[in-house]
Amino acid sequence: MSGGKPALTDSLAPLPTLDMRYADAEPEAAACYGLMRQLRPALACERELIERWRRQAAAGYRLIALWQADAPVAVAGFRVQENLMHGRHFYVDDLVTAEGARSKGYGQALMERLKAEGRALGCSKLVLDTPLTNTLGHRFYYRQGLLATALRFSIALA
Repeated sequence: MSGGKPALTDSLAPLPTLDMRYADAEPEAAACYGLMRQLRPALACERELIERWRRQAAAGYRLIALWQADAPVAVAGFRVQENLMHGRHFYVDDLVTAEGARSKGYGQALMERLKAEGRALGCSKLVLDTPLTNTLGHRFYYRQGLLATALRFSIALA
């Protein structure tokens, strides 16, 4: 060996086996609670996530997750929507990678799957909202080819 650099050996730990699949059953959706709470800290408990998931699923919302064994390391919630502004589009409600699993390509793998799902469902574009304060998320979205094209305004009604 030259140059004083260590040789790569077989002693490197293998990468974990990951499986991307939908969380369409209640136990799988419940398993996403801890991860989803990192993104949505206002979720009070697993029961609240399940109740919301059920209502949203009735309107087409689905969860897809990247699983390591029985635990999700990244999860996205999405639905197909249609409006006059975007036409038929793939709306990503939620997208989060576990804090300890970021910068490993999991978010990118999930985003590529979401883009493919949207195309397969005949959507003209993928749309998501993110807070203005989410600067790390903005950098990630730009790297994934998403552009900031609007601001969303809102007011609490209750």
